[in-house]
Amino acid sequence: MPAHPALPSPAAALARRSMLRAAAASALGAALVTGEGAASAAPSPRARPLQVLQPGVGRTRGRYVPARPEEVLWGRLPNRDTAPVAVVGSGDVVTLDTISHEGLLEDQGKDPRQFFEQYGVDERAVLRDAVAVAARTPHDGPGPHVVTGPIAVRGAEPGDVLKIEVLDLPLRVPYGVISNRHGKGALPGEYPEQFLGRPEARPYVNEGGNISVFAAAERSRGVLRGRLPGSVPVGFDLHPFMGMMGVARDTSALVDSVPPTDAGGNIDINDLTVGSTLYLPVQVPGAMFYSGDPHMAQGDGEVALTAMEGSLRPTFRLTVVKRGSTRAPSPAFDGPFAETPDHWIPIGLSDPDGPEGGGNATSLDLAMKAAVRQALAFLTDELGLAGPVAYAYLSAAADFQCSQVVDRTTGIHALITKSDFGR
Repeated sequence: MPAHPALPSPAAALARRSMLRAAAASALGAALVTGEGAASAAPSPRARPLQVLQPGVGRTRGRYVPARPEEVLWGRLPNRDTAPVAVVGSGDVVTLDTISHEGLLEDQGKDPRQFFEQYGVDERAVLRDAVAVAARTPHDGPGPHVVTGPIAVRGAEPGDVLKIEVLDLPLRVPYGVISNRHGKGALPGEYPEQFLGRPEARPYVNEGGNISVFAAAERSRGVLRGRLPGSVPVGFDLHPFMGMMGVARDTSALVDSVPPTDAGGNIDINDLTVGSTLYLPVQVPGAMFYSGDPHMAQGDGEVALTAMEGSLRPTFRLTVVKRGSTRAPSPAFDGPFAETPDHWIPIGLSDPDGPEGGGNATSLDLAMKAAVRQALAFLTDELGLAGPVAYAYLSAAADFQCSQVVDRTTGIHALITKSDFGR
């Protein structure tokens, strides 16, 4: 791995800031930024500015859980010893403020106001809780993620399932960041190293020698769109989802926020948008639900390292399901399982037990086999298909997609179409 570039001189820093503003200008002119007194570049005629959801600003449903710097976790997940920040009943609705780690990290200067100012973002459009977390919350875990929670759910006991329904996912800010860091992503050792020294890449190399690409968000003709900077117009639909939804693991060890496990966590499945449901096996009393790693858009694989990371305000309904109930698929009592209005989603992980005991299996082959086994179990145990018929169906009609290849524990999930079974 090459050495990271030295910190720039004031003159070089000013020149880089000018390049960044120029690189982001096409996106900013179409989307940025409004909300609580903030003003910015005029939007395009078809684009509608998006409100900035500062803490306590805007509509919430049910129990509101802000992202307070003294309560969030940074880089680690709750375990059995973590105290809850809120307690709710089964079936209750909760709204969380979640914060993207992009713009807060050490390689980006650990000052989101300064980081986003270089892209032309007004200080009033930088989230106050993000600024407070960067300044006051210890980054004492090995992962990058800022985690809101945990929330205890009354009546949840080990052996139960926590049913997590995703009800709403509004953007808190009209921008996000996609990053590629040394030693990470689908091509570690190749990128970002091969970008360094190229003139066209200079605007995107941050002071830590990693790559950060700013992306603006807008609502155009009723659709959320992302826009990337540069001379070639690039836009894509946004499909916000929470990369991280989980329950506490039954351990006193520090739990890294990066690899997903049988308790959920950083599963990064882009199908878990509004209207979806995630089922997780409860490991500790109260379940201790948490969420973080908000994504505005992500392709299957998440190959650079991150999705379009941007802060969201998710609303969930949290329901305890007891064993034997028909309100959760039977495989969900042993591992993560999801569904949307159109699909059942069996989930395979390469290392569901987690890396705490040593080692971390990263093979996509293992994740694929786990997804196929879970899909077979669902079709046979839940829907009643004969084994040979279930295997034949998966081969003929199910899609197996790569959730992500960048979180050490890799993920594959299946999409089983409900209408194929008259559902």
